[in-house]
Amino acid sequence: MSRAFVALGSNLKDPQAQVSSALTALNTLPETQVVRPSSLYRTAPVGYDNQPDFINAVAEVNTTLTPIALLRALLALENQYGRERPFPNAPRVLDLDLLLYEDVQMQTTELTLPHPRMHERGFVMLPLAEITPELRIGQYGTASELAKACGDQGVIKVKAEG
Repeated sequence: MSRAFVALGSNLKDPQAQVSSALTALNTLPETQVVRPSSLYRTAPVGYDNQPDFINAVAEVNTTLTPIALLRALLALENQYGRERPFPNAPRVLDLDLLLYEDVQMQTTELTLPHPRMHERGFVMLPLAEITPELRIGQYGTASELAKACGDQGVIKVKAEG
């Protein structure tokens, strides 16, 4: 089994329910099981401001899927939830991002690992630091250190999972 981390987000159709449901749905992916989900966090939108706040979380999963196969399974799950992509940073029912997969480093047209901007985003780093504070994020530091650096981004814990 390989260890991977998935970011979840929603700001449409009862976002707390969408993210909680998606955390459960991750267990339905082939050869994949949620090991540890974070709490839910409320976050102001980034990039396109004229939309509702997001609910975000991060889940640690074990999987035997390859990184690309896991990404494709995550995209299929987004589609099951009705994800549309009308423009960058648009509101969404569900957004699933593969953040890390073991120590894999790759950059293809389909997938970049580690996720290229995760270390800058409080809505990723705070939930990640909650479930695995000592996890190293490339040359940037530990999840805990990076979460502290993102502390001014207005990310607020709203609900504990698990």
